[in-house]
Amino acid sequence: MNNLSLPDWENPQVVGINKLPAHATLIPYPDETSALTCRRDESPYFLLLNGQWKFQLVAKPAAAPDGFYQPDFDVTAWAELTVPGHWMMQGYDKPIYTNVKMPFPANPPHVPADNPTGLYRHTFTLPAGWQGRQVFICFDGVESAFYLWLNGQPIGFSKGSRMPAEFDLTPYLQPGSNTLAVMVIRWSDASYIEDQDYWRLAGIFRDVYLYATPKVHIFDFFARTELTPDFQAATLKVQATVNFYEREAPTVYRGKSSAFDPAPADYWVDMQLYDAEGRAVFDQPISRPVIVSDWNPTRVNLVQTVAQPQLWSAENPYLYTLVLSLKNAAGETIEAESCKIGFRQVEIKGREILINGQPVLLKGVNRHDFHDRLGRAVPAETLLTDIKLMKQFNLNAVRTSHYPNDTRWYDLCDQYGLYVIDEADLECHALYNKLAHDPQWTYAFMDRGQRLVERDKNHPCVIFWSLGNESGYGPNHDAMAGWIRGYDPSRPLHYEGAISQYSALLNATEMPVQADEHIPGQEQETGRRLGWRQGFLATDVVSPMYPSVDHIIAYAQDPANTRPLIMCEYAHSMGNSTGNLKEYWEAIETYPGLQGGFIWDWVDQGIRQVDSQNREYWAYGGDFGDEINDGNFCLNGLVGPDRTPHPALYEYKKVLQPIGVKAIDLTAGLIEITNKQYFTDLSSFKGTWEVAVDGETVQQGDLPVLNIPPQSSQQVKLTLSQPNLPPGAECFLTVRFFLAAATLWADKGHEVAWEQFKLPFAAPLPLKLTPEQMPALTLTQSGERASISGPDFELVFDRGAGRIASFTYQDQPLLVEGPRLNLWRAATDNDGFKLWPDRQDKMLYQWLQAGLDRLAFQPERIAIEQPQPQVVRLTAWLIGQAPGCPDEVTHQQTITVYGSGDVVIENTVEANLKLTTLPRVGLTMQLPAGFESFTWFGRGPHENYIDRDTSAVVGLYHSTVAEQYVPYVMPQENGNKTEVRWLTLTNQAGVGLLASGVTPLEASASHYTANDLYQAFHLNELTPRPEVILNLDYRQCGLGGASCGPGVLPQYLVQPGSYHFTLRLRPFVARGENPAKLSRQSW
Repeated sequence: MNNLSLPDWENPQVVGINKLPAHATLIPYPDETSALTCRRDESPYFLLLNGQWKFQLVAKPAAAPDGFYQPDFDVTAWAELTVPGHWMMQGYDKPIYTNVKMPFPANPPHVPADNPTGLYRHTFTLPAGWQGRQVFICFDGVESAFYLWLNGQPIGFSKGSRMPAEFDLTPYLQPGSNTLAVMVIRWSDASYIEDQDYWRLAGIFRDVYLYATPKVHIFDFFARTELTPDFQAATLKVQATVNFYEREAPTVYRGKSSAFDPAPADYWVDMQLYDAEGRAVFDQPISRPVIVSDWNPTRVNLVQTVAQPQLWSAENPYLYTLVLSLKNAAGETIEAESCKIGFRQVEIKGREILINGQPVLLKGVNRHDFHDRLGRAVPAETLLTDIKLMKQFNLNAVRTSHYPNDTRWYDLCDQYGLYVIDEADLECHALYNKLAHDPQWTYAFMDRGQRLVERDKNHPCVIFWSLGNESGYGPNHDAMAGWIRGYDPSRPLHYEGAISQYSALLNATEMPVQADEHIPGQEQETGRRLGWRQGFLATDVVSPMYPSVDHIIAYAQDPANTRPLIMCEYAHSMGNSTGNLKEYWEAIETYPGLQGGFIWDWVDQGIRQVDSQNREYWAYGGDFGDEINDGNFCLNGLVGPDRTPHPALYEYKKVLQPIGVKAIDLTAGLIEITNKQYFTDLSSFKGTWEVAVDGETVQQGDLPVLNIPPQSSQQVKLTLSQPNLPPGAECFLTVRFFLAAATLWADKGHEVAWEQFKLPFAAPLPLKLTPEQMPALTLTQSGERASISGPDFELVFDRGAGRIASFTYQDQPLLVEGPRLNLWRAATDNDGFKLWPDRQDKMLYQWLQAGLDRLAFQPERIAIEQPQPQVVRLTAWLIGQAPGCPDEVTHQQTITVYGSGDVVIENTVEANLKLTTLPRVGLTMQLPAGFESFTWFGRGPHENYIDRDTSAVVGLYHSTVAEQYVPYVMPQENGNKTEVRWLTLTNQAGVGLLASGVTPLEASASHYTANDLYQAFHLNELTPRPEVILNLDYRQCGLGGASCGPGVLPQYLVQPGSYHFTLRLRPFVARGENPAKLSRQSW
C-alpha cells in the first residue's frame, strides 16, 4: 500500500513524478547524413547545459528559501558550482566513505531530518529553430533525489542516482531566458538500496542537456541481432516506439486498397544499416508504416536478413551504424536517430559461456566511476585512459560495479572491445536480505532493473544483466529477473546474492540481519556446499565472491554443479596485494566450467588533498571528520587514483596474456606457441626472441609470421646456438610478442605477451675465492670495537651490539648501520589494517603481539679469530626479544672477512614463534647518503613478491633507489625483488657495494625503514631519509589477498622455525670491476 503520509524522498514506492519512461540513449538529428555521424554535439537539436550553475547548500529540504525556484528570486549572492560535479568535491559539506554501514542510523525508509540539500539555479535560452518542437531535459546522474522546476513551475521529481531522469519541459518554456531550479536531497529512501562500497557523495554529477524532437518522434528502439547456427548470416530485428505529442487529423492514404492493406499511415519508419566504412548494407532502406491508433505510442517492427555479417567480439569489435528515419506521408524526413550496433550472440551451454559459439574466458575487473578530484563526475579523457589501460593490460571484460556507469563508458566498450556485466544500481548491504523480501520495495527494485536494461539494451558490449550486488536474495530479485528475461532473452542474468551462502542462511533460518557480522568473502569458504546450487531464477551463473583456488577447483570437479562459475569479485587488490593470481588462472585454464573472474577493483578511490605545507596526498574514509567510515578500504585498485598502474596490474597482464609459449626442446631451440584468443589468428603480432647471458643479450632474432588460428598451437624452431658461458653464468631465452601495427588502444610495438625459459646449457663452475692469494688483514681489538683492515678497506665490529658498526672502502663509508636480523615488514593491507591493528584474525595482530616491530637483539657471546692472515672470523650469538614479550629469537651470525674485501655473512636463525607466518627472514642494513644507483640481476623491473612474480622477467636492471618506492596511498611494505642473484649500490664517485647470496635472494633498497612506512598513514607523512636501507632476505612472506578473501597460500608463507642462509658483501669500483663476474665467485 502506498503511504501518502511520507515525503517523496522517504517513500520507496515513489521513484519519480512526471519522469519519462526509460529508453535507449537517443538524440534526434535532422536527416540521415547527420545521424550517421553519431555525434550528438553536432545535432542542432541538442543543447548541453553543463557549466557554472548558481548554488546554495542548506541543512535540510525545509530550510530552502521560499520561492527560490522563482525566476525573480535573487541568487546573485549564491556561489558558482560546476555541473557536472559533487558539492562535496567543491568545498561544501563532506564526503563520507563506508563499505557496509549506512552513513546514518538505519531505519528504512526514513532518513535524518538534518539532510544536506543543494539548491541549484541555471538559465538558458532556447535555440533558434526549436519553436514548435517538443523539448525534453535529461539529467544523466543526480544523487540521491531531486525536484525540478522550470520558470517557477514544478516539473517533477526523481530517485535513482545512476540512471537518466528525463522530463518534458514543453508546456512551461517561454521565449528568451528560461530558469531551471533543482533541489538535490543528499539522503533518501534510495540511499538504502544505493549502499555500495564507495564514497557517499551528492549533487548533479553527470551531464545535463536538452533535446528537441518533432511532435511525432521515435522515442525508443531495441535492435536485436539473431545469428544463424553457422554464424554466416543474421537477422536484424528492430522494434521502434513512435510517440505522438499532438493529435493531428490523419491525411488521406493514397496507397492501393485491399482487404489486407494496413490501416492508413501518416508516418513511416525507414531503417538502413551502414558498415564501418560508411557503406549502406541494404540495397534500399527497410520501410514500415506507423499505424496510428488513438495517438498512443506505436511500435513498429523492422526485420532484415544480413548475409555474412562481421561479428562483434572483444578481439574484433566491429560496429555497424543503424539509422532510423521517421518520414511523413510525403516522404520527407522529419527526424533521424542512430546508434552503433554489433552482431554477436551470447549463450550458455552446459557450463560454458559462449560468444558467437566460442567458449570465452572473462578476464575482467570491477570498475567504479571515480576521479580523484571530481568523484563520480569522470571526464571523457579519464574514461579513455581507463579503457586503453585495460586493453593494454590484456583485460577483455569489466563489471560496472555496482551501478550503471556513465553512458560514454559503454560507447567505449563497444568501440574498443570489452565484455560488460552491466549492473543495476542496487545494493542494500547494511540490511542485506530484509529489503529483498519487503513488498514495499518491489517497485523500486523493478524500476532499477528496467531502467538499466532499457538504457543499455543496444550495446553489443553488454553480455550480462546483473541484478545488483550484496542485497541478499528474495522475491524482489525474482521479480526483476522475470521481467528482464521476458523483455530481453538474448542475454543471461548474473546476481551474486542468489548463490551467497549468507543469503541461504538468512532465508533458511530467518536469522536477524546483523550487517557488521557479514564480512564479504568469509561465507564463500563453505559456499560449494551451501548456496552455490540455489538461485536459478535470478542467475544463470555461479558468481562467488573471493573464493579460494581450492573451492573453485572443487566446484568444477563436481558434475552436480551445472552452471558456469565466474568470480564476480576476487583477488582483492588493496594496497600491495594481489598474490596467487597464477594459481587462479592455472585453475581457470585447466578446468572446464571455470569461466574467469573480475578483480576487485580498478582504481584506488583516494581523494586528492593538499596539506598545509602544500604536499599532495590522497584521503580516505575518516579524513574528513566522517565518524562512520571504513578507513582505507576504498583503496583496492589495480591503478592508483591518478591511473598509475600498480605492480599488480603487470601480474594480471601476464596471467591473462593471449599467447602462450611452451618449451619442447630448448637445446634444439624448439618451442610451441599457442594462440589463446578465441576469434583471431596471430598475424597481427610480431614475435621476437633473444638469448641473454647474465642479463646481457648475446643472440636474437625474429619469429616467422604467425598465422596460428584461434585456440591452436604450432611448433617453431629458433636458430639459437649455445653461447660461450663464463664460469657460473646463467643463460635465458625470452620470447616476446608485440603489436605489428597501431590499434585504437596502443601503438605499434606495444608488448602483449612474453615467456622466459632458463636454457639447459652448462656453464663452468664458479671461480672459487682463494684466501692464500689475497692480501693479509690486520685485526685490532680495543674495548668494544674490533677493526679488520685490508689494503683499501676497514670493517669495524661492535661487540656491544654484536654486529658490524661500519664498513669503509677507499676512505668512503659503505655502511652506517651493519646487517642485523630482520623479521618485520611494514604491514601490507593484507597482513592487517593499520587503522584497526587489534583485529585478531589478521597476521598483523600476531606480529605485534610477538613484538616483531620492536625486536631488539643482545649478544650473548662473541668470538673473534684469525685462522689465517687473509681471513678474520667474527661470530656473534644473539638473543632477540621485544619488551613485554616472553618469546625469544636466537641468531648466530658468523662474519668472515677476506683480504679481498669480501664479507661473507652466515646466519642461523631459530624463530619458533607461535605465528601463522613470519613476515620475512633476512638482514637489513643502512648505507650512507649518495648510494643512489641501484643495479640488480633478478626479477624485474617492477616490484615483485614470491606469489606475484610471474610477470617479472629475470634480467639485468639499472635504476635508482628512489625509483624503487611504490607510493601506495596507505604507506606499507613495497619495492621487493625476488630471485636476485646479485645487486649493487653505487655512489657518484663510482664506489659501490655488491651483495649476493649462495642462493638467489629477495631484496629491496629504499629511503624508508619499515617503521617509517608502518607509522605513516598518508603519503605526505613520509620524509625520505638520505640513507639507503638495504634489505637482503632469505625469504619474504607472499602477499595473498586477505584484506577480503583468501590469504597467502601455504607454499608462500614463511613458517616459524629454523633458517640457515649465507650472503656476501663486496666493495668495488664501478669503472674498474665487473660486478657480475665478482658475484659469480664462490667461497
